[in-house]
Amino acid sequence: MPVDSSPVAPPSGAGAPHRAPRKGAFPSVAAILVLFLAASSAPSPLYVIYQQQWRFTAWVLTVVFALYVFGLLGSLLVVGALSDHLGRRPVLAAAIALEVVALALFLCAGNVYVLSAARVLQGIATGAATTALSATLVDLEPSRGRAGVVTSVAPLTGLALGALGSGVLVEFGPAPTRLVYALLLGAMAPAALAVALLPETSLRRPGAVASLRPRVAMPAHLRADILPVVPAMIATWALAGMYLSLGPSVAAGLLGLHNHLVGGVVVTLLAGTGALAVLLLRSRPATRLLAPSSALLGLGTLMSLTGVREDLVRLAAAGTVVAGLGFGASVLATFGTFARVAEPHERSAVFALANVINYLGNSVPAVLGGIAVTALGLRTATEIYALAIVVITFSALALRLNQLRTERRAALTPCR
Repeated sequence: MPVDSSPVAPPSGAGAPHRAPRKGAFPSVAAILVLFLAASSAPSPLYVIYQQQWRFTAWVLTVVFALYVFGLLGSLLVVGALSDHLGRRPVLAAAIALEVVALALFLCAGNVYVLSAARVLQGIATGAATTALSATLVDLEPSRGRAGVVTSVAPLTGLALGALGSGVLVEFGPAPTRLVYALLLGAMAPAALAVALLPETSLRRPGAVASLRPRVAMPAHLRADILPVVPAMIATWALAGMYLSLGPSVAAGLLGLHNHLVGGVVVTLLAGTGALAVLLLRSRPATRLLAPSSALLGLGTLMSLTGVREDLVRLAAAGTVVAGLGFGASVLATFGTFARVAEPHERSAVFALANVINYLGNSVPAVLGGIAVTALGLRTATEIYALAIVVITFSALALRLNQLRTERRAALTPCR
């Protein structure tokens, strides 16, 4: 799942960098960012296999997914600013080491408990890595031109590539629950080397311990701008949670697509299209994207639901692409709104709030969906989940349209 805290990466730490950036540092850091997100989505096509082998219920599956999100969220809130104090390289080295431990656990996992431990550790590692990597990209590109684009597009690109690559290996490679993790472990070696060669871009400064205290806030003067986008944020990330946790199960159980590659394609259609939307729409003002993103998200979800109900695979796929466009546009619109309304001294706490909303929206509905699958069956639970997302997205659209009407009336009202 995308984990960048904003379309523009966090600012670097105070002080001048130790050394001038070496040639190739920027693409190396961008590649590591994609790698971490690819690793995070690699288990998605494997969940169906784990269920068959270890015979656990759908709610357990979604809890395993949620554990990653909780680890990620905790890491973002606690160590998100740590690299501003310790330097980028120490935090990145620790994140890679923790990711290696997580991948090793995936590699030898023989039950759901080891799988759960691996997902928690992976969430913590990903949260620590992505904040430090995003800050490093900004350090290397002070103008924030390329850095802003990369930190927006790379997470969704990584999610798409990880799920698709995992699906290919599961379907056509040997040892379906082992090979992808072995390859990711191997990829961590050049990532560690790249970090070792990376110039330190942020000087050490005091306050490391104090920075571990989470700061979450919604200043009263920002509520009028933030509250209308909350439904869109919840719907966006709830849909992502559904696709990443239950998407492959829906493809196999309801559409009869038992090819494991399809599980990766399902996630790729959503995340990959989202990445493309971010790339294409990155220069558009957030205010112009709020309403269209909600409309596309709701329409795409309805199309996908109709395709599943009527056993129309192409319609379900087309709906996923439309929802993916809405997904990417919504990421830009919601985070762009936070970036627009928050003052510099408020941004850290306000973006922390955004992360809390997004990742609770990503995990809690997925767990509830898993419980519903166990109690009501996959089809009924999927329909309820999708319809709930549609209702929330169209509520977000109605709120935005009402906000626009209010703004127009205020603009037309003569000053007295």
